[in-house]
Amino acid sequence: MRRLAGRPHYLLLRVYNYWDFPKGLAEKGEEPLAAALREVEEETGLTSLSFRWGRDFRETPPYAMSKVARYYVAEAEQGEVSLPVNPELGHPEHHEFRWCSYQEAREMVADRVKPILDWAHSLIGA
Repeated sequence: MRRLAGRPHYLLLRVYNYWDFPKGLAEKGEEPLAAALREVEEETGLTSLSFRWGRDFRETPPYAMSKVARYYVAEAEQGEVSLPVNPELGHPEHHEFRWCSYQEAREMVADRVKPILDWAHSLIGA
């Protein structure tokens, strides 16, 4: 998240018609939080994240071939978002990014992600 005009905004990434938060798979032997930090950097270029609300997380119920996504809440006070080229794909993993208000994000994300957004929004005390 990032505060814009004094209000929390959430970074959403779009691939095709699907909006979600940065996420990805942990590599063999990689701790989940380290994987989350690596994925955020790989997908957005952001590197300076602050976990001012702790390192608690929430997970989604299983979806798409039994995947479970784990989400943390971090603040990106600085840094420009980019959509770097994934060397394995030869193009960025996502088509677009947006910093969205809670209301905007809630309208855009899939139902399985809404409880994560609600949790994050309540956690930061917005």
